[in-house]
This record gives sequence, C-alpha cells and structure tokens, in this order.
Amino acid sequence: MSNAIGTLNEKPLHAALKEWYARPEDKLEASVDGFTVDILRGDLLIEIQTQNLSRLRRKLVQLLAQHAVRVVYPIARERWIVRKSRNGRRVLGRRKSPKRGGMESLFEELVSIAPLMAHPNFSLHVVGIQEEQIRHQDIGRSWRRKGWVIQERRLLQVVDQWLYETPRDMMKILPTGLPEPFTTKELSEATGQPVWLAQKMAYCLRKMGVITAAGKRSRSILYVRSYKKRAE
Repeated sequence: MSNAIGTLNEKPLHAALKEWYARPEDKLEASVDGFTVDILRGDLLIEIQTQNLSRLRRKLVQLLAQHAVRVVYPIARERWIVRKSRNGRRVLGRRKSPKRGGMESLFEELVSIAPLMAHPNFSLHVVGIQEEQIRHQDIGRSWRRKGWVIQERRLLQVVDQWLYETPRDMMKILPTGLPEPFTTKELSEATGQPVWLAQKMAYCLRKMGVITAAGKRSRSILYVRSYKKRAE
C-alpha cells in the first residue's frame, strides 16, 4: 500500500519542487520497503513535504532504519496572494504579503520530527522560495481570513537553500550574539521572534542534541550549546 501523495492528487507546489530537485538519473515515485518515495537518488531517499511534517513521522522512522533519507521542506521567503472568484475563472486581486518566512519559522513544523535530526541516516534540506498562494472565497469556512480559503500554492522561484546533515549543522541557526547560558526569552530577543516560537526552537534543538539544559535562572531554564563555537 502506498504511503505517499499520489501524483494524481499532487499539489502544484509539491510537483514544482520535485521537478526542480530531480536529476535526470533519479527515479520518481519509487517503491521502497512498501512505501512510495518522491525521489530515489542512488541509495538516498528524498521526500518533499510542503507542510505538516508530522504526517511523515511514521514513514521516516521505518525508512531510516535501513536507508538514508532526506526531507525537503520549503519556507516562503516572499509570498504573493492571489484572490480568485468562487468558480476560479477570474482573478480579483494580487498583492504581496508583508510576511517573510525566516529559518525560525521552520521550528513551527519541526517539533514533531526534531529527534530524527540526530539519526545518522537523516538530513534536512530547507529551500527558501517565492510563492503564489491562490485563494477563493467560501463563506462559512476560514473565519480568520473572512471566508477566503487557500486553494493551492505555486512555486515562483527558489531563492536560497540550507542543507542540514548533522545536528552540528543546526548550530548556525543560533544567533552569534546569544549569551551563554541563555533563556528562551533571550533567544526570542536575539532572533526577533515571539517567545512561543523561541520555546519551540529550544525544544527542537534540545531534542537534536544541539543545546542542553544547564540549570535555572529564577523560573527560566538555562541552555548552553552542546558544541564548541567555531573559530572566527
């Protein structure tokens, strides 16, 4: 039984990223140990997941036991929102979103699979993209967007990328000016992110073995880097 997104139900962003990532010698939609993987490149299994990394967890755990697996995950560095009529035939407007996705936003999704980063067979390839988000109005749904529902996402361009093959590679995510030890509040201030996201960052990095707990300051847990800083 297939455990991957079938090509018939494949979303535009997923399909475009697979086309961008694939090489001529790759095998697409390959069957491995009862699962279907997006790309088979020699001995490397590549899974492209545009959202909800938690859906991959069971599949990853089983495949990592015998195979090298890489997850490709996009972050929208820039986004254009396209509003269409209910039947999808007319474009009602197109605007650029003021929001810009940074590496920190990765941790909103990474919580569910963070421990896998320490597995020797696991790697994570994050791609920064420009995308279009197509929306149509469906009264009664998505009250937060006044009834505007996300229909699909489309890739415009890949603008940058980061490959993380070991927990040590994740060290570069920590700001250079971060004190040691530090709290999640100080991590929040150093990254310019809300405290709740800094807490998720700390949780993930701790599960990966990148940082460790080192006591408390008042009620706040103190963290230190698990690896020495690289020489400047």
